[in-house]
Amino acid sequence: MHTPASIHGHPIHPMLVPIAIGCWVFSLAADLICFFTGAPQPWSTVAYYAMIGGILGALAAAIPGLVDLLSLPPGGIRHTALVHMGLNLTIVALYVVNAIMRHANPDKLSTPMLMSVVAIVMLLMSGWLGGKMVYEAGVGVESNIPR
Repeated sequence: MHTPASIHGHPIHPMLVPIAIGCWVFSLAADLICFFTGAPQPWSTVAYYAMIGGILGALAAAIPGLVDLLSLPPGGIRHTALVHMGLNLTIVALYVVNAIMRHANPDKLSTPMLMSVVAIVMLLMSGWLGGKMVYEAGVGVESNIPR
């Protein structure tokens, strides 16, 4: 199912998504290092800036993702895409609040770290739904390959 937000038949949304995922996973890894070593610096700062990078990457990926969503026909796959989008918006909101909390009080990291874990679990669910759209419904997959 072709989606309009593409470059030469390659969908843009999945090209940008790994930026956010990579930054957020790296942010959690920095948090875990901070937690287990008891050394907040430089790891809490690394986690904070990786989180900001993830937020920016997610916002960049959201634009072509929305274009693709609006091109889907009503029905089951569009519902899946709406749930995927809702999870992603919630994840971004969690990370924005997380970043604000870290900026306001960089020494209190227990709640922000917990928020990061929750967001990563939600990210796994969202990624599963994204994969479901691609592998089960062919969203973003060109079907003009000669057989």
